Amino acid sequence: MDAAKLKILFLCTGNSCRSQMAEGWARALKGDVIEAYSAGIETHGLNPNAVKVMAEAGIDISTHKSECVDDLLDIPFDYVITVCSHAHETCPIFPGKANVIHVGFDDPPALAANAATEEEALTHYRRVRDEIRTFIEALPETLTHQQPR
Repeated sequence: MDAAKLKILFLCTGNSCRSQMAEGWARALKGDVIEAYSAGIETHGLNPNAVKVMAEAGIDISTHKSECVDDLLDIPFDYVITVCSHAHETCPIFPGKANVIHVGFDDPPALAANAATEEEALTHYRRVRDEIRTFIEALPETLTHQQPR
C-alpha cells in the first residue's frame, strides 16, 4: 500500500460492529489518504446487522473478517482509534509511534437487545453507522485536534 497514507486501526472489543463500520467507511470515503484496518481485543465474528445497515448505505463489509489486535501489532500504525470504552481501557501498548485516541460510539447490539422488532433494532445500528460516517468524513484533519492518551 501507499506509504504516504496514514495507517489507522479502529479498535473495539470484538471487532464485530463499530470498528468494522469505521473501517468500511474509511476505505470507502478516505481510501486515498487512509489505509484502514479494524480489530478487536478479542474476536466475536462479523455482526450481520452491521453488514446489513452498511449495505443500505452502499458499503459492502460482508467479506471483512473479525481480527484480533494481537495479530496486527507488527503494523506501524500512525493512529489507533478506540471506538468503545472497553477497548480504550484495555488497549495494548503499540510499538513505535502510534497515537492512541478514544472516540466512543454507542454499542448497537446492546441498544438493540430489547427491541420489539428487527426494524426497531436496525434503527440503533443505523444511528451509530451514521455517527461513525460523520466522524470518518472529518478525517484525517480532526486527528490533530484529538488528545492522545
